[in-house]
Parts: sequence; structure tokens; C-alpha cells
Amino acid sequence: MPERIYSDILNRIIEGEYKEGDRLPTEHALAERFATSRPTVREALAQLRADGIITTRHGSGTTVVRRPDPNVKRFAPLESLSDIKRCYEFRVVTESGAAALAAEKADDADIAAIQHEWDNLQTVVETEGIGAKDDFAFHLAVARASKNPFFISALSFIQEQVVFSMNLSRNLSLVKSVERQRLVQQEHLAVLEAIRKRDPQAAGRAMREHLERAVERMFGS
Repeated sequence: MPERIYSDILNRIIEGEYKEGDRLPTEHALAERFATSRPTVREALAQLRADGIITTRHGSGTTVVRRPDPNVKRFAPLESLSDIKRCYEFRVVTESGAAALAAEKADDADIAAIQHEWDNLQTVVETEGIGAKDDFAFHLAVARASKNPFFISALSFIQEQVVFSMNLSRNLSLVKSVERQRLVQQEHLAVLEAIRKRDPQAAGRAMREHLERAVERMFGS
């Protein structure tokens, strides 16, 4: 039941029924609407808060603070958005570290491998394709360049979730414009160039910014 309430409220936010800055109905009113208990409503609202969609302030009620991209519904079930956001949170922490380490440890072959995957993504952009698997291959090449098998294992273990989120993100970019795809590709290039220059801080920052911007593009800033 909390999942159904979560999806219903999130859908209303995406559709614009509840806009950013709007106050949601009270827990009591929502419980009556969904013919359920207030604790069940509270659980759904807690999930929306955790996703950064709403905020609750004592005495001010619950307010919408972020609206996900309306096109999200075309490519993914709404109940999957929480898992996608958690996946990105994990990747921001791990992959920024992997990129920083890659800038210290990568040899010429590693950098050539990252460049190769970037070139493949460039072809995807030029042909207006999706390229989720190519995107994953780029990130995996960076993890391999760290010379730390734990980064490789961590990314490989969540490959299914990562490719799913990449497919959603890249579909959204394609719907918006080719320019947005090119912007994403520039973010990848910033990671590659920082690793090539042996600059761990810049590499970690570039990867973190790339992944955080992906979340912003999907969930709103």
C-alpha cells in the first residue's frame, strides 16, 4: 500500500497537479483518500522525503520541493525511481574514488581503453543512439584503470541497475535534445582528460559532478 500511495502522489507531482512550492494534503486527508491508515501514508511520505521530492516542516505541513522530469514515466515505472536514486548515490561515492585512483594508477593501456570507450560513445551521440551499454563500458574502463579489483567488482555487481538507470538517463537526454547528449559526453571527456593529466582531485571531482548532474537532469535540481 505505501508503494501505491508513493506512486500516486509522485505521479500527481510529475503531472503538475502539485507544483513546486505547493502544500500536499494533510496525512489525515490522504489517509481518507486512499482508505488507509495514517502510518501507511506516513511511510509513503517518508519515501518521497528521502527522494528529495517533498519536505515537511513543523507547523508548515508538507511541501513539494522538486519535480522529476515528466518524461520519466515513458521509460521507467515510478516505483523504480527510489532505487535509481539510491544507485546514483552509491555511484557518486564509489566512482569518484575510482576515478581519482585511476588518475594515479592508470598506465597508457588503461587510458587508451577509456579513450576507446569514449570514442564509442561519441559515435552513439553522432548517430543519435541510446548507448547505455557503451556508457557502462566507459565507467567500467575507469574502474579498471584504478587497478583496484574492488571498484571493478562493485560496479560489475550492480551492472543491471546501472545500465537500467543509464538507459533511462540517456533516453531522457535524447528526448530533450542532441545538445544534452553532447553535454553528457563533455562530462565524460572531463573525466578522461583529468585521468590523462594524472590529476586525482580533478578526476574525482569530474566524475562526482557528472553523476550528480545526471541525478539533477532526472529528478530536477
